[in-house]
Amino acid sequence: MAHPSTYRPRAGSIPTQPGVYRFRDKDGRVVYVGKAKSLRARLSSYFQDITALHPRTATMVTTAASVEWTVVATEVEALQLEYSWIKEYDPRFNVKYRDDKSYPWLAITMNEEFPRVMVGRGAKRKGVKYFGPYSHAWAIRETVDLLLRVFPMRSCSNGVFKRSEQIGRPCLLGYIEKCSAPCVGRVDADEHRGIAEDLADFMGGRTDAFVKRVQTQMYAASAEQDYERAARLRDDLGALTKALEKQAVVFGDGTDADVIALAEDPLEVAVQIFHVRAGRIRGQRGWVADRVEDLDTAGLVGEFLLQLYAGEEGDAIPREVLVPALPEDVATFEQLLGETRGSKVRIRVPQRGDKRTLQETVAQNAKQSLMLHKTKRASDLTVRSKALEEIQLALDLPDAPLRIECYDVSNLQGTEVVASMVVFEDGLARKGEYRRFVIRGVDGQNDVASMHEVITRRFRRLLDERIEHGDLAGGEVDPDAGPMLVDPDTGRPRKFAYTPGLVVVDGGPPQVAAAQRALDELGIDDVPLCGLAKRLEEVWVPGEEDPVILPRSSEGLYLLQRIRDEAHRFAISHHRSRRSKTMVESLLDDVPGLGEVRRKTLIKHFGSLKKLRTASVEEIAQVPGIGTRTATAISEAVTASPRTVGVNTATGEIEEG
Repeated sequence: MAHPSTYRPRAGSIPTQPGVYRFRDKDGRVVYVGKAKSLRARLSSYFQDITALHPRTATMVTTAASVEWTVVATEVEALQLEYSWIKEYDPRFNVKYRDDKSYPWLAITMNEEFPRVMVGRGAKRKGVKYFGPYSHAWAIRETVDLLLRVFPMRSCSNGVFKRSEQIGRPCLLGYIEKCSAPCVGRVDADEHRGIAEDLADFMGGRTDAFVKRVQTQMYAASAEQDYERAARLRDDLGALTKALEKQAVVFGDGTDADVIALAEDPLEVAVQIFHVRAGRIRGQRGWVADRVEDLDTAGLVGEFLLQLYAGEEGDAIPREVLVPALPEDVATFEQLLGETRGSKVRIRVPQRGDKRTLQETVAQNAKQSLMLHKTKRASDLTVRSKALEEIQLALDLPDAPLRIECYDVSNLQGTEVVASMVVFEDGLARKGEYRRFVIRGVDGQNDVASMHEVITRRFRRLLDERIEHGDLAGGEVDPDAGPMLVDPDTGRPRKFAYTPGLVVVDGGPPQVAAAQRALDELGIDDVPLCGLAKRLEEVWVPGEEDPVILPRSSEGLYLLQRIRDEAHRFAISHHRSRRSKTMVESLLDDVPGLGEVRRKTLIKHFGSLKKLRTASVEEIAQVPGIGTRTATAISEAVTASPRTVGVNTATGEIEEG
């Protein structure tokens, strides 16, 4: 790998104008493409001290061996050129939003003499009107089948059309009046194109005029006593109504917008987009992409907008784009999209009302998509086996770690220090084996000492189990009985009887050293140990100066990260619960007539100080054993107490007590 200093441009040689730049590796392949308002300011940021760079950025600049740039006149041109280069070179370090499946479109081929309506996938073609995309092809086909009653246009392939034209006889759809049969001259090209344009208008959202027209014709036929035609028009009206019911109305003002939401974690980002046209949800799409760039939410939104709308034209770009965070150069994006659409396009973050509610729904879809993606990946037996094998090889373990235990410590400025132990067996979480620890022997915020205590307590229990059942101290073990991992009285697994194949601690060398010291003090030398540091995702092994670096795409690293994140989540939930209960107890100490039993009942009923503060006197009085007078005193005590605001050092969240 090259050091960035070896190919850093000379001082003053980089222009200050807007432009697009490319990093190439030693073989000349483009590994990253980016744009900048000022090339000098942006490129200089890549050549600072490498230890100050984000891990992904550091990997990119050390993989690259040269950098080049192109100056453009405007930021809009920079956006266009950036997309062209990303599409041409497919750089490995750019975020790529690719469909996890090919979404179907409803397409009308207006570029043909006799336009055809069809369901298609893949890249769009010029001169074809597209509607959607939709989640399922069968849903579009049902809609088309309904609408062909009212808009009897051609839906057959070119081969079927030419064959019917040659033999002078239409296909079945022509006989059942779901096609106007232009192949045999029942309508001419202009009449057929008019039917196709009517269908395109209906799918584009201009539905009321068609419904009213069919209603008017139906009533007129009935008045003329042409009941057969009136019945046919009635069925057409039912078909239109049924087709409209398949598209949910979300906005009554005919909003034309794309609603975008993201769900992120350190490794991947899930994107969901709802296409709303004329106030109705016309389609939905979703992607899950690897996070290979050091980008925040605004940066991810910018990359997504660039890839989503590049190559689109006209009505394919909506009047409004609702996003979770505005990209840095939002005015440039609005200008580019407005020029492509032919009218003004607005990009904004919805703050309230129906649009905010819909974006929250889209965000829930994104979270579900990311969760399902991870669940599918984690539940794959082949993938799990590969992950365990990669961990075994990377850490030089004698066997694959079928049971992995991970430990994490959580506290807020040294108060309510707790720890968690989570267990994964064969790559899957065993939540029944999770354990919580309250740290008692450490004062203040000392994660290293806390880690030493929790490892000591857990493995002292393991030794106690071994001694009790004859595994140590010369005890006798029945060779036919197998390991004593199950309590003979209850039939349940013993809490700490299993020896893990690998112990993982959340942290770097200090935490790993503390855990190893605890094992050494207990005389345990048959339990492998490692630590996973958050910043660079490095795997640290006791006694080694350098970490073990697993590839970013490694299934083994992915499994270790999932285990670490689960331990982190479990520790935080325990810490929040204890802190909330402690705060409630301290506030209620001076309430007259409230003893320990009723105080515990109150805590159990409301669960947190925040919920107790918002409760009315009547709601508090409903707790068993608490009357109206005591409820009034409790309400006054918690309302008069100052609201404490703290920062959760584990998550960065601002929390109000």
